[in-house]
Amino acid sequence: MKKDFTPEDELLFLALGGSGEIGMNVNLYGCQGKWLMVDLGMTFSGDQYPGVDLVFADLEFIEERVDQLEAIVLTHAHEDHIGAVPYFAADLGVPIYATPFTADLVRRKLKEAGLVDEVELHVIEEDHGQFAVGPFEVTYIPLAHSIAEGNALLIDTPHGRIFHTGDWKLDEDPIIGEPTTEEELVAIGDEGVLALVCDSTNVFNPAPSGSEGAVYKGLLEEVQRHAGKRVMVTTFASNVARLQTLGDVARETGRQICVAGRSLDRIIEVSQDNGYLQDFPDPVDFDTAMGLPRGEVLIIATGGQGEPRAALARVADENHPIELVSGDVVLFSSRQIPGNELSIGIVQNKLAARGITMVTDRQSMIHVSGHPGRPELEALYGWIRPDILVPVHGEMRHMQEQGRLGKECAIPDQVVQQNGDLVRLAPGAPGKIAEVKAGRLVLDGDLIIPADGEAIAMRRRIMREGVLIVALDGDLNPRIDSLGLPLDEDYNDFVVEATRDITAAIGKLRGGDRRDEASVHEAARLAARRAAQRWSGKRPQVRVIVPNL
Repeated sequence: MKKDFTPEDELLFLALGGSGEIGMNVNLYGCQGKWLMVDLGMTFSGDQYPGVDLVFADLEFIEERVDQLEAIVLTHAHEDHIGAVPYFAADLGVPIYATPFTADLVRRKLKEAGLVDEVELHVIEEDHGQFAVGPFEVTYIPLAHSIAEGNALLIDTPHGRIFHTGDWKLDEDPIIGEPTTEEELVAIGDEGVLALVCDSTNVFNPAPSGSEGAVYKGLLEEVQRHAGKRVMVTTFASNVARLQTLGDVARETGRQICVAGRSLDRIIEVSQDNGYLQDFPDPVDFDTAMGLPRGEVLIIATGGQGEPRAALARVADENHPIELVSGDVVLFSSRQIPGNELSIGIVQNKLAARGITMVTDRQSMIHVSGHPGRPELEALYGWIRPDILVPVHGEMRHMQEQGRLGKECAIPDQVVQQNGDLVRLAPGAPGKIAEVKAGRLVLDGDLIIPADGEAIAMRRRIMREGVLIVALDGDLNPRIDSLGLPLDEDYNDFVVEATRDITAAIGKLRGGDRRDEASVHEAARLAARRAAQRWSGKRPQVRVIVPNL
């Protein structure tokens, strides 16, 4: 590798997102002066970044070397693998490769962003489709996942083959699609695999993730159990197999389907455009659904992760055309994503307070994960037999555990890395050789800015401590206003005292300092902050408006 991180006659791996966290997947492979990007995802911010919805990996490393980037290859259509495409793909300026379902969703995102003519999108139509860019030959390997057209990538390079799993599981009855068989995976292993770059999400699960086909039986039993009641099922919109299952359950139980959530509408449309959900029942509208006998409708809704603007939260708030009453049922055909427990709990408590029955995957077989448990990982290790295991798609605890599991299963080398670790896979002993910048960006309003920038840091401080504003007139007499100070009935007394303190502090300035804006500003700021801390225990952000002196 050259000093400027240009790959030489070697095989490099670099994660810019998704290693050390779940979500925001961006991976790079480097060889003979070229880079290949696998996935370009994003994540949602939660409370970590106030006022921000979307979080992206910082792509500065590859943006500075964009002339070396050959292509972007997408494994599947989940947001943590494709969500950043409309924000960065046009600037990166390289072709994108995807299977039809994924490509359709990406194309719609690009169209919404007005970029559909600025990004070159190649559709890999056939199973096990192949293409070559630079020193990389890529073959799509279908694997089961909780979305249509989940794929691993078999990447041939001059230094050996990479099996990049993407998100996957083993499923003998996936409902949608035909995953690659054990025999095919063993054949790939027989031909030799240098490195297995593998999903770590469920490494702590001692049991297999379970089959989508088993979920059909569980959901059917639950809906039958609640005959005569209005039943709502919340699930991930992208889980096309689950939608097919729910359509079949509705038909079997004599219920009509109603769909609540724009993302569900979009996924159903894209699925049907690409040959899936061809026998899915025609959904009825909200008014029709509410006019049907309660036991004759099955509602599919977004919002199982507690999203405040999703359909389920609005139903819980009684702010949606769909109505549930005491005795009605909500089936959570999804699993809590870590970090969403509080928001989910808020929605569930609102439903419980209204006497609505809730059933989760802990009570009934109504959901299975799309990621492999330990037995599935062990099976794949035995079939693929890689020389090197590189855990990805997990927090550090997940990746370390997968590294230990790989060692127990006799994989010769395990490289546990995190975002920014530049790893050489070949030639020679595999391992980390350098660190590069790998941070986070956020979409703040219409701007993409550093997640650790001053704007976000200031917003956090304001959220914790409040704001105090001091305006000085031409005679340097202060007027005070504030936001977020917990003073209530003491506020007026605080203002009187803070005003007196600021006036006294400015009065102590002598000579040139009295006419120096910076000196006046600092004297007023410190006096105001000390007064606020004395009265409230808070250290607010103080903004002083100083006249021209």
